[in-house]
Amino acid sequence: MSNWIINQGLSAFILVVWMGINIFLFVYYYLLYDLGPQFEYTRELLGSALSWARAPAAVLNFNCMLILLPVCRNLLSLLRGSFICCGRTMRKQLDKNLTFHKLVAYMIALMTAVHTVAHLFNAEWYTNSFQGRYGPLANKLSMLNDSRELNTTYLNPILSNSTTPTILVFTTIAGLTGVVITLALILMITSSMEVIRRNYFEVFWYTHHLFIVFFAGLVFHGAGRIVRSQQVTNPPHDNSFCEDQPESWGEIDECPLPQFAGGFPQTWMWVIGPMIIYLCERLLRFIRYMQPVSYKKIVIRPSKVLELQLVKPGFKMEVGQYVFLNCPAISQLEWHPFTMTSAPEEDFFSVHIRSVGDWTEKLIKMVENLPEGGQGPKMAVDGPLGTASEDVFDYEVSMLVGAGIGVTPFASILKSIWYKFKDSDPKLRTKRIYFYWLCRETYAFEWFADLLLVLEKDMEERGMRDFLTYKLYLTGWDQSHVNHAMVHFDKDRDIITGLKQKTGYGRPNWDREFEQVRQENPSSVVGTFLCGPQALAKDLEKKCVKYSDVDPRKTKFYFNKENF
Repeated sequence: MSNWIINQGLSAFILVVWMGINIFLFVYYYLLYDLGPQFEYTRELLGSALSWARAPAAVLNFNCMLILLPVCRNLLSLLRGSFICCGRTMRKQLDKNLTFHKLVAYMIALMTAVHTVAHLFNAEWYTNSFQGRYGPLANKLSMLNDSRELNTTYLNPILSNSTTPTILVFTTIAGLTGVVITLALILMITSSMEVIRRNYFEVFWYTHHLFIVFFAGLVFHGAGRIVRSQQVTNPPHDNSFCEDQPESWGEIDECPLPQFAGGFPQTWMWVIGPMIIYLCERLLRFIRYMQPVSYKKIVIRPSKVLELQLVKPGFKMEVGQYVFLNCPAISQLEWHPFTMTSAPEEDFFSVHIRSVGDWTEKLIKMVENLPEGGQGPKMAVDGPLGTASEDVFDYEVSMLVGAGIGVTPFASILKSIWYKFKDSDPKLRTKRIYFYWLCRETYAFEWFADLLLVLEKDMEERGMRDFLTYKLYLTGWDQSHVNHAMVHFDKDRDIITGLKQKTGYGRPNWDREFEQVRQENPSSVVGTFLCGPQALAKDLEKKCVKYSDVDPRKTKFYFNKENF
């Protein structure tokens, strides 16, 4: 339990606070509408469905206020830089922005479902009340309408026998906007499923922009003021006395006609702040979109990996950061994230792009068809943006784990280490790095092996062989690979990479690796960084918890994962 607190304590606390606020809002507004005297006559028409509709609405306001903030990537990057004084634990929370975004979205979906179902019951019960099915009191309340001459105000929005629940839904502001909001939400959620996001990213990208329709409908949803409450009158209307004699309303002093009014719309007050922040975010992205970007070099690497070396005036990066790329020739709206593989010390920034999905395939085909010496297609760049890997040099010991193309942030880190040693940087706090790279195909190692060869040679010349420990694993092997490796086992260098460190076949034994790191680095704080699949993330996170010790004199592991 204590080990878990080290890695997950603050995240759990934030989650508990968020859930606590949701529960408080739901319970508070449920009781307000279920017990509040100003809603007694409204409950006479609608029953408990009133509370079940209004309580989720309060939770929706709170979560709709939050939903945009985790995707304001420039804001998060700014906050990340300003949290240096607050320590790595606080900065780690910003790296879980997409996880929190999804949690908030799930809460919005759940509360929307409850809110919608409750209001469907309300529409039906408004109709039944008007038709006199719920007794004389409900019928009397339904007969009230807006009249200055009679000094009456309506409670039931249905004022005609010809008005059905369907007509009520499609002829009122609340009903129409509710339908639009719900449809937009359904499309956004269904297109966000993993299978669609991975295989049809464009579908996910375009449907997610229905959030504009969602928020526009949300702002106007409460303008209809369809749920009304009783107002204070002079002389006062005594509900406990008058509810048994509705026929006497307006005829005796004790029972003046009750007055009703809709509540002031509040949703816009919840969401206006985040909407302005997000608007500024998009404005900043547009400004960056207009800034010129030029090519320094274009390289097609093995396994259909495209390397772009780009130059942009005033561009400054840190290790492990990423950028969003836009190619107007493919789509003017689509932006895709890529981790930079260059080091801050270089006079350009580079990305390695693997062919996955329509956008990357089109970009690679465009580059492949370029004439000799031709410039690549126009590119727009938003960034650089911060990630967990920025903190790698804040740890005495770092474990870097990359899976496939997930090695890209660590290419930037290892390059920067080479430059720091070359320049004898006194600010380098890191004493040791363990690097693990898992690949399915042998040729995937080729584009990165050159960097490791340079580092391997440089560490030997400086007498620092123990500073960088790297292990490469081929996970997509067959018996022919093993036989070939056995034949050449006595060679000084690996037959796949040309490195002194031999390639492993299969997957690492993480228990053995963590135990080795713990024994070799007693009393150290170890940062474990992953850029790879979620299944591997869960496994490494458990190992960090298992091998951490709350004793400050012993080894502690902190898990960090790249999230886009």
